[in-house]
Amino acid sequence: MVRTHFPTADQPGKQLLALNSMMPYKKKSLLSSRAEYPVIFLNNKKSFLRNFFLQEEVRGREAEEVSFDSSEAHSDPSLKSLFSHQLSSPMPISQVQSFRVFVATWNAGGKSPHSGLNLDDFLQVHDESDIYVLGFQEIVPLNAGNVLVAEDSEPAAKWLALINQSLNRSCSVASRGSKPALCSSLRFQKPSLKKVCKSFRTESRRRLKTCNCSSILERKYSKDCCVWPPSTNMTEDYCSSEEDEDGLGNYVSSESSTPASANQMKYSLITGKQMVGIFVTVWVRKELVQHVSHLRISNVGRGILRCLGNKGCISVSMSFHQTSFCFVCSHLASGEKEGDELKRNSDVIEILKNTQFSRICKSPWSRIPEKIMEHDRVIWLGDLNYRIALSYSETRKLLEQYKWDNLFDKDQLKIEREAGRVFKGWKEGKIYFAPTYKYSYNSDTYAGETIETQKKRRTPAWCDRILWYGDGIRQLSYKRGESRFSDHRPVCATFMIGAQVSSDGSRKASSGFNMRVESEEHLPLTRR
Repeated sequence: MVRTHFPTADQPGKQLLALNSMMPYKKKSLLSSRAEYPVIFLNNKKSFLRNFFLQEEVRGREAEEVSFDSSEAHSDPSLKSLFSHQLSSPMPISQVQSFRVFVATWNAGGKSPHSGLNLDDFLQVHDESDIYVLGFQEIVPLNAGNVLVAEDSEPAAKWLALINQSLNRSCSVASRGSKPALCSSLRFQKPSLKKVCKSFRTESRRRLKTCNCSSILERKYSKDCCVWPPSTNMTEDYCSSEEDEDGLGNYVSSESSTPASANQMKYSLITGKQMVGIFVTVWVRKELVQHVSHLRISNVGRGILRCLGNKGCISVSMSFHQTSFCFVCSHLASGEKEGDELKRNSDVIEILKNTQFSRICKSPWSRIPEKIMEHDRVIWLGDLNYRIALSYSETRKLLEQYKWDNLFDKDQLKIEREAGRVFKGWKEGKIYFAPTYKYSYNSDTYAGETIETQKKRRTPAWCDRILWYGDGIRQLSYKRGESRFSDHRPVCATFMIGAQVSSDGSRKASSGFNMRVESEEHLPLTRR
């Protein structure tokens, strides 16, 4: 076979002249008009065309690598053009959309909830939110059996049933005043927490997406992007497999509920996690579940020996649309002696240092955070246990005079933050409510005000707090509930939080009422 070759380097100015024998359509040949130049046939040299296309392929690979590895490369129009051409589709355009998020923390005082406990006021169901983040502390007594042996999951199952009863009341209760069968059954037997969770999913036998990165890029890099399961040596507990024994599934299927009732549910359980007495659960409006992904859990124990779970935190990391969220529920060191605030500072520092989320999306173009402070939006809730640096008598005097500002000036968390020793750069809404700790059970009086409760007397304090970090977060309200269930009052906050939403045909999932802003009188000032 005769091969067509081209002038070598010792023949400058000579270009490709005739490839008519290789081109079936001579009229379209780019070389036909230049047939006056000589053509050289060399059997032992590589084709000029082959070299040409190899060089172009190398240039294309180099350009693609630069576009992934360099943040500056994304602003290069030529690289964007090249990348778009290779994918045969333009990159999706995103815009910021606001979603209403309800966050609450409640120390249950070691008591298990009864079936008649109504959470409607606690969850503020009259003002529905898109996402509910609920953190509890001391859902079980912090005794040696629960800390060292096996934690009791029955209270967590009861809390889930009561939350579902309030959020999905229209489908859980046939008539006003009746009780859902699931909640009633809790009185007769200890349910498997895993089975309870299965009834709180809106879609049957379907997992949350591990990754919801751009579909255009996901098609090209699906092998790198969607990795399941995570490494087993990580601290995160997905509780998603059918073999999971601790009972609390992050991904739950609808087994006990019929498809009709599941379709009628407004909110779906996204995740729940218990560590001794700490319990976190996240619920999302049904139509928004499809936009939740990269769900990961991390626990840090800071209790006995500074490692057991009677104190510490549970952190939930997830992507919502194209924005990363982190919710940290903690129960910090207790005590009102001078210097105990330093233990709480140490807890916060260690939690930030030791919380590690596994890598489930390893694509080079995806930025999935592995530490708390790497997230776009972070909310910290819980019994932080910071006290008021005054005597009991001085505190009571200011309380009786409703001198909140004077009292808050002695708040340990405020003092430590302003000194830069903890939560530097975080924000908290202004507090307009009375201290949330410590009350006598089933009473509106603080413990210690009667002879019977003097042994349990504690200086009233704002132990239960909600803080946030990151842009795109606006607090609408910050207040406490008035339930007498525990020696703590629950604390609730609502936020409007922005998320990057892809505009490549994605439907706008947020309903009109979710975009409402509360009246000006409810908008708190921010403590920086």
